[in-house]
Amino acid sequence: MSNAWRFIDSEQYGAAYNMALDEAIAIAVRKDKSPPTLRLYGWNIPSVSIGCFQKICDIEIEYCTEKHIPVVRRPTGGRAILHNHEITYSFSIKTTQGIFSKGLIDSYKKISIALGSALLKIGLLPNLNLGRETRNHSFPRHSRSPLCFQSTSFGEITINNNKVVGSAQKRWTDCLLQQGSIPFAINRDELLRIFRLESTQEVKEAIVGLKDLFPDLNTNDLKNAIRISFEETFDAKLVSSSPSQEEVVLAHVLEAQKYLSHQWNFKR
Repeated sequence: MSNAWRFIDSEQYGAAYNMALDEAIAIAVRKDKSPPTLRLYGWNIPSVSIGCFQKICDIEIEYCTEKHIPVVRRPTGGRAILHNHEITYSFSIKTTQGIFSKGLIDSYKKISIALGSALLKIGLLPNLNLGRETRNHSFPRHSRSPLCFQSTSFGEITINNNKVVGSAQKRWTDCLLQQGSIPFAINRDELLRIFRLESTQEVKEAIVGLKDLFPDLNTNDLKNAIRISFEETFDAKLVSSSPSQEEVVLAHVLEAQKYLSHQWNFKR
């Protein structure tokens, strides 16, 4: 393996800090201060993230406030997610040259292949949505739901027609940040309230947690499978590490000034 990348297995953090740390890492990667980085992490309490361009009215803010469910706007696009029992991943890499220099669609495809390989390793049979590629990047089979897991975009992964990995990207001219959610268990009643859905059956038909499919799923086994699959797919060595001090300092600044601010989270 010729490339040394970084693997960060984080503890559970709050919603705003999770988003801030992902952006801080991506900025460091952009500036060549850090190598390409795969980060796996969790959430310290149930939290909602909405896409960068999504309208805040897509979710029931009053209910989230009443239940003390943090709401944060991601730096990446896509639709809203209720994060709780899951693995969340972020991946940052330069796009000026090398295997991620071929554009949005190609990068989604490559990351999807790595994640699909990880699910295969733990005994599941994922289906990768690598169908139509359109010139204007309008992905197939979107629904009108504000909930990420009720629509399937190019590069996302399903099992038995249920979406099991939801992903979104932010792209600069020289770097990408992709974030994604891999849920283990689904609180359908909570989803019903937060996203104003019509019935729990509507959610049940669209989304499934990995532990619904694989009750004995071991979180560490999945993390290890993701790490190995990224190494194999991208011919890289993922070295266990932690965020740099510079990244941590910047993350705290971004958390306070951006991801905890009403101006950012409620800008649409």
